[in-house]
Amino acid sequence: MILNEEQQMLADLAERLFADKASVDTLRAIRAGSHGSDYDRELWQAMVESGLTGILVPEDHGGMDFGLVSAGLVAREVGRRLALTPFLSTAVLGALAISRAGNEAQKSRWLGGIASGECIMALAVDEHAKHRPERVSTQATASGDGYTITGYKTLVLDAANADVLIASAMLDDKPRLFAIEAADAGVDIEPVVSLDTRSMADVHLDGASGQLLDGDEAVLDTVLDAGRAMLAMELVGLARAVFERTLSYLRERKQFGQPIGAFQALQHRAAHLSVEIEISEAMAFQALAAFDTQAPDAGKQILAAKARAAETARLGSAEGVQMHGGMGMTDEFDIGFFMKRARAASELLGDANFCTERFARASGY
Repeated sequence: MILNEEQQMLADLAERLFADKASVDTLRAIRAGSHGSDYDRELWQAMVESGLTGILVPEDHGGMDFGLVSAGLVAREVGRRLALTPFLSTAVLGALAISRAGNEAQKSRWLGGIASGECIMALAVDEHAKHRPERVSTQATASGDGYTITGYKTLVLDAANADVLIASAMLDDKPRLFAIEAADAGVDIEPVVSLDTRSMADVHLDGASGQLLDGDEAVLDTVLDAGRAMLAMELVGLARAVFERTLSYLRERKQFGQPIGAFQALQHRAAHLSVEIEISEAMAFQALAAFDTQAPDAGKQILAAKARAAETARLGSAEGVQMHGGMGMTDEFDIGFFMKRARAASELLGDANFCTERFARASGY
């Protein structure tokens, strides 16, 4: 992917910001409960001040409207640093849901808050252990000027910190999207301990008040496609970080009087991983560009990119841990945290099997 001048400036900004503000040490502190929050608030504030939270928000609502390729440059840094922020849930999924399906009043109410970092959003679509967004049991019923929502959503990213939930529910036998204030009396949010320390929660909706967004299931598909594309870039960034850390270890660790990186067997494995990362990154960038240009096969490209990136991150983290030896699974090294994030991010919004199956179905197989 050849970035234009604007995108290159954004990539440089994101790299500098995350190198300065994001650290695996913060993840350690959040996991241990000593950070005082379940996401990196200092990093999030820095992203707000740099305009990154409004990267997909239209300009007339205080954002930059740079497109998904630009957002992917930020997601790549999220993966490289194992950052814990509401970027995916709010700046991508929430921003697209409101900008694509919200009416003018809803856009005016929430998009500015997303850009300023004052409004955290969470997309609540899954009701089962595996990602199956088409299986919706949650029900919406007209009530006065709004709707009441009753049902259950599981493993909702950043729900515990959200001001607004974007939830799917059945209305007139069709799945629709509704905006629900997280503070509503009918909303009960129960935090869940996640593998990679990312903020997750189960959400119980018992007659919660919701506002209908203007859009059908096609809008949800578009939002989910964007989320999968972001996760593909995050996984690519993660795999590249693991590769860089592993190369450093291969140069430093000595056995039989020489660096273990001098052994040809490990060189071959490192070369193989390097090629896989390059292919996955190219596919991810192509998928992001396809989304921005509204290419007819954008959905298929995103599914392929997410599946490939998930497999590459799995391979990269496994190789990283193995080349570090048994110590790679201990907390003394950071490499184990990358393996946990790779597994969790691969499952989020559909694992490799889900994406491959959907790709085959979309291709007529």
